[in-house]
Amino acid sequence: MIAALPRDWREAFEELSRRKLRTGLTLLGLVFGVGAIVAMLAVGEGSKREALRLVEGLGLNNLIAQSQPADQDALRERRQRSLGLSMADARAALAVVPEATAVAAEKDLRVHEVLAGSRRSDAKASAVTPDYFALSALRVAEGRLFEAADEAGLAAVAVLGHQAAASLFPDGSAVGQSIKLNHAWLQVIGVLEDRDFSKADFEGVQLGLESNRIFVPLRSARARLRFQPLDDEIDRLLLRVAGPEHIAPGAKVLGALLDQRHAGVEDYQLIVPAQLFQQHQQTQRIFRIVMAAIAAVSLLVGGIGIMNIMLANVLERRREIGLLRALGARQRDIVAQFLREAAVICVLGAVAGVLFGGLLAYLIAWGAGWQVAWAPLPVLAAAVSCTAVGLAFGVYPARQAARLDPITALRSE
Repeated sequence: MIAALPRDWREAFEELSRRKLRTGLTLLGLVFGVGAIVAMLAVGEGSKREALRLVEGLGLNNLIAQSQPADQDALRERRQRSLGLSMADARAALAVVPEATAVAAEKDLRVHEVLAGSRRSDAKASAVTPDYFALSALRVAEGRLFEAADEAGLAAVAVLGHQAAASLFPDGSAVGQSIKLNHAWLQVIGVLEDRDFSKADFEGVQLGLESNRIFVPLRSARARLRFQPLDDEIDRLLLRVAGPEHIAPGAKVLGALLDQRHAGVEDYQLIVPAQLFQQHQQTQRIFRIVMAAIAAVSLLVGGIGIMNIMLANVLERRREIGLLRALGARQRDIVAQFLREAAVICVLGAVAGVLFGGLLAYLIAWGAGWQVAWAPLPVLAAAVSCTAVGLAFGVYPARQAARLDPITALRSE
């Protein structure tokens, strides 16, 4: 490969190969600097994509109001002023919040037993409205989801999460089978896709709970199952707005609406997934700044190393430089010769740094459980910045070599 290069570049490689140890030590600074940048970019991009995937599980354009648990005494006190979250709240939110496009509700059910034949499951259960699946980005892997007709007809149907279906029906399809939830028999009409989240929560909000869960229509659950008299009618409402620009004003309106309807009782929590994503990105931004500072120091050390080796080369090759000048070489020819050597070191350092950074990124991901993703342009920018730093530090030694007096250089030992 080197043999295919122009003669001037082959000479630069040969000159550096005569001083392998010095060249190798000089490369280390660049390798570590570029490696740190590449690893930071890969881990940062992976974290961003994973965070976006996690928050999409909550609904990036959703506003979530969630009831706050309380003991019986606290509930009795609350109910004197507020009935808690209700379907009326959901309908009011859809009507009042600007650019609201859809609303869904969820009620956690008390589960005493879940049976499918002789098999038992520890699955949880939720009663939901038909739009819940779309607003939670849940997709069906087999069968179908609830429809408005199921809700209106009080249908005795259920949709199972991936894990719940596997535990109840390990030997075949769950669709069309019957399960017993507490004292109610339900027909399974669908099984959800497994989203396989890498984390159980995101910024304190639980994720992936649908995997081991049974979903039934909300009105059907109210007709067939028992509820505690002081409980909220629903435990969670999800409100989707038209776009990101409507999230902040929508959250303010929804908070004010619920405060008014609940007489100021703080019996709910407002969750804004988009704001959770922004908080996560702010944390990641601080991490990237720290890593960038470390990488910049490494590149600076590498650049100083290049200057050091080039200055040493100038001192050792004074007679060679004098001879070249005596034979007619111009100052710019000498500058070009030493810059080629600096460029060779930079390119080798950049290539080795990218490879080292890739390995480092996967080691970090393996050790810390983080995600890795690659964006070509930032990696290319890291390699180019390494080359630019090296060349910048190589300019001074090259100009020093070009300015040597030929007669003095020839007489030097």
